[in-house]
Amino acid sequence: MRPFYSLLSVLFIANSLKAQDNFENELNDTIKKLSPVIIVTKQQSPERMPETKDNVLFSGKKNEVLNLSSINGNLTNNNAREIFARIPGVTVWENEGSGLQINLGVRGLSPNRSWELNTRQNGVDMSADVFGYPEAYYNPPLEAVETIQMVRGGASLQFGPQFGGMLNYVLKREKDKPFSFETQNTVGSYGIVSSFNAIGGKYKKWSYYLYNHSRSAKGWRENNRFQARNTHAFVEYRFSEKTKISAEYTNSDYEMQQPGGLTDAQFEANPRQSTRTRNWFGVPWNIFAVNFDTKVNSNFDVNVKAFGLVGERNSVGFTAAANVEDAISTSTNQYANRRLDCDTYKNLGIENRNLYRYKLGNTTQNLAFGIRLYQANTNRFQKGKGTTGSDFDMTIEGKYPTDLEFTTKNVALFSENQFKITDKFSVTPGFRYEHINSTAEGRIDIVSGNDVNFDKKTVVRNKPLFGLGFEYKLRNTNFYANISQAFRPVLFSDLTPAAVIDVVDPNLKDASGYNADLGYRGVYKRFLNFDVSVFYLSYNNRVGGVRQYINNDPSQGTYLFRTNLGETRNKGIESFVDLNITKLFDIDKPYGNLDIFASMSFIDSKYVDFKTTTTSGSAPNIVINETNLAGNRVENSPRYIHNFGMSWGNNNFSATVQYKISGRIFTDANNTVTPSANSQTGVLDGYKIVDFSSEYKFLKNYNLRAGVNNVFDKNYATRRSGGYPGPGILPGEGRTFYISIGAKF
Repeated sequence: MRPFYSLLSVLFIANSLKAQDNFENELNDTIKKLSPVIIVTKQQSPERMPETKDNVLFSGKKNEVLNLSSINGNLTNNNAREIFARIPGVTVWENEGSGLQINLGVRGLSPNRSWELNTRQNGVDMSADVFGYPEAYYNPPLEAVETIQMVRGGASLQFGPQFGGMLNYVLKREKDKPFSFETQNTVGSYGIVSSFNAIGGKYKKWSYYLYNHSRSAKGWRENNRFQARNTHAFVEYRFSEKTKISAEYTNSDYEMQQPGGLTDAQFEANPRQSTRTRNWFGVPWNIFAVNFDTKVNSNFDVNVKAFGLVGERNSVGFTAAANVEDAISTSTNQYANRRLDCDTYKNLGIENRNLYRYKLGNTTQNLAFGIRLYQANTNRFQKGKGTTGSDFDMTIEGKYPTDLEFTTKNVALFSENQFKITDKFSVTPGFRYEHINSTAEGRIDIVSGNDVNFDKKTVVRNKPLFGLGFEYKLRNTNFYANISQAFRPVLFSDLTPAAVIDVVDPNLKDASGYNADLGYRGVYKRFLNFDVSVFYLSYNNRVGGVRQYINNDPSQGTYLFRTNLGETRNKGIESFVDLNITKLFDIDKPYGNLDIFASMSFIDSKYVDFKTTTTSGSAPNIVINETNLAGNRVENSPRYIHNFGMSWGNNNFSATVQYKISGRIFTDANNTVTPSANSQTGVLDGYKIVDFSSEYKFLKNYNLRAGVNNVFDKNYATRRSGGYPGPGILPGEGRTFYISIGAKF
């Protein structure tokens, strides 16, 4: 595979450079024949952001825009494996097939509920707490999404300090008609039933859009049924061509039965089986936003977004390891009491973005700047004693042993300036200043009937971040480079000890580091779309736990000391090539569009320094053994992720077949190869999956979609879990199909 990759990269780069020699003559000929006409080459998905959009500077930053209307895939079930296949270097965790949570990681970072990314919907935050608990329990239904924007590490200056960058889901809007109606209705394997319905319009000074999406299924695995509903409303009023205001509200609610993890033996015998019948998870989620846009004058644009989030995370279940049976007790004739966990989130924020254009000599420069104010409150209730029943029941006996309150207050200032040295070459320095105040207090446990309180802890940090980007245009292509600092604030879970005797380092530091990119991208004529780059990611001050003696006395046992332990470095190659065969030979009019694409990434993620400890013996002869994981691969980071695909389409029919290859991963920092008895650690083999999707449009307004996921019914797993959504190995879904009929008027 490596020789093929190298040959493909060299061929298309050489072809692009050679073609430049004839491009100017062709352009001159065209201008002579059609002097007033400007010919714009349409990009295949993914597209790239322009230099500026929505008061944001994208010059010099690695970014991709997925236009979902041009992609065949299982949108009904939010199949991230298909949809994100055209963005190189994306790791997808597939806990189960509902698609209610999209778990993405980039460049070897953890995919856990996309927590290394700044996740947004229509430009506003949608995660639980951007700094204290940045997990995305909610995702919009992809049938309601128009485009997906992803900006890699360079996003840290304008969107936030996250190492992974920014991920933004842009929802559909009706931009032309006074009234439109869209419906898409799907059935498929294992009881999947889905209905998406939307109305929208633009009339005089008003615009509106409203959708409802409902979906339910029994699930490919046993004990994996779910039901979900998502409703969104949007209204906009335009005071003039220069000024407008809009408001939107999203309400989502889902309940999911969780089949839990398996041991490796159970996975090999039957990956569809489940040994958990009483585990449930539910997430009510609300997002509010008001958006104001105005053009102060021809050179100054202003945007202000006010937003809020109210949500919950509720889980109930038997949470023991996969090799522990959830059985009815012979003495009580009942199951064991289940564990209850509940979080509530209340967030408010306001974000101002401005774009100012000014002249230096004869060249227009772009200055993007703004301010962000944000406050989040999280109440965390854990280890509650639930019922012995089997349904989704959050009834608790007594009170939660863990009852904590976390708050985050954030002020951020940011600015980037695109200096255009020439019409082709620009330099973009940037700066961001973060002030974050985090607090934690409450009860961490109840021991012998007595509360064990956690004294209020406050962490204040003032963090300046710097970055620098370059871009050089070469007709319809450009070279780009970017380096930006990033950091990850200490999470709520890092601030509170997991057990009563555990200790958190009072000098715990935020993780810090930087991202760097260097690449070449663009579109050549009508048939080639490409982006090839190298990256380097430094991640310092990773948080972990080391064992220490209680009172420095081995006879008293040990405790876990949570502190900063080391550094990881991720580096690699990311490449995307899309070649339109029929446009290459200028036969697309009679034969339609035949595209082949390759999205390939090679990732080298290793620990440079990471201290750890193990213990042996028992009191009073406990021995702590110190080691360092330097040289080990970072957990959950495959060495390579490749996606290959072929699409054909004309005005009425399109079809896509995709082939994903992902390398094996270690699931712990110790790089354990042999699976543990509880299957929470151990290497996971790489996998190869084929997906097929198609769409037929008829009678102008109607469509018929159908597809098969995991065509060859391969058994595979992308994750092992130590807790939620059930300890053990989590199988990926086997072969499933769907068929959908829709219309738009």
